[in-house]
Amino acid sequence: MNSTLHPAAGQPAAPSPAVAAAAPAAQRLKQLLPPVNVLGPVLALLAASIFFASQSDRFLSGQNFSLILQQVMVVGVIAIGQTLIILTAGIDLSCGMAMALGSVVATKFAVDYGLHPFLAVPCGMAACVLIGYLNGALVTAIKLPPFIVTLGTMNIAFAVTQIYSQAQTVTGLPEAMTFFGNTFQLGQTSITYGSVLMLALYLLTWLFLRETAPGRHLYAVGNNPEAARLTGIATKRVLLGVYMTAGLFYGIAAMLSVARMGVGDPQGGQTDNLDSITAVVLGGTSLFGGRGSILGTLVGVLIVGVFRNGLTLMGVPSVVQILVTGVLVILAVATDQLTHKKG
Repeated sequence: MNSTLHPAAGQPAAPSPAVAAAAPAAQRLKQLLPPVNVLGPVLALLAASIFFASQSDRFLSGQNFSLILQQVMVVGVIAIGQTLIILTAGIDLSCGMAMALGSVVATKFAVDYGLHPFLAVPCGMAACVLIGYLNGALVTAIKLPPFIVTLGTMNIAFAVTQIYSQAQTVTGLPEAMTFFGNTFQLGQTSITYGSVLMLALYLLTWLFLRETAPGRHLYAVGNNPEAARLTGIATKRVLLGVYMTAGLFYGIAAMLSVARMGVGDPQGGQTDNLDSITAVVLGGTSLFGGRGSILGTLVGVLIVGVFRNGLTLMGVPSVVQILVTGVLVILAVATDQLTHKKG
């Protein structure tokens, strides 16, 4: 006989008190744990940290962790904008060049034209937002593929940066423009203000995506744009807003780059587009759109930073570090592809 049936009515018996109590506990545990697409990268980050800690005594130190944050803060902020775009099933190859243009515009306005830094910095950010607007307008109005659009604007931004700066680094910056490169003491560890700003931006973006209607609309557009349109979401406006917001983050990254390097570098940002995509993919955000987490991107940024830092401490050549990063990207994309097909 089936022991789960009620002996009189032939109906399923009520669950035991122990089972009934365990169900809510399991649900609470599930709520406390991070999503699966974040948990995997977190475990990978922990595994990498344990490995490098076993290879170098200098790895597990507050100063080294602060150095990792300082090394990834520029790409980390760029990756926030890249995440928003990839969540809509797009991609942005122009982010690094947009950042370089913003840094050159801001520094030249401050140095060559004597504009106050509080006015020069918004001018640099506006240049990045303009690139974002151009990307979004071409994607929404003409319906060009984001890959092609941003490939074109990447080259445009690079050319404009070189022409405007005459391929010369901008030096002699006011102290206000390098503020975020300064440090403060936390115990025995020196931490840059730029690292704190990067973490604060991730927190604000996480709250935006989780707690606001526009954040949920962004996921809806990435998951199924036609269904989102039929529910009343202005999909074109959402996409245009996403690209312009991403441009704003590139502008902030430009200011962090200026603060860290102490110059306006027209040659900067040439690999930041690939680095940001690497971080987003490693963080579990799907290239098919509609699925991912900004906290996962932060973990992906840290994975890249930890690998490069740990391999450097081990004395591994930089070309091998690039090879390892490429392998990580392929593994992450392959996992995303298999998960998408299974779904």
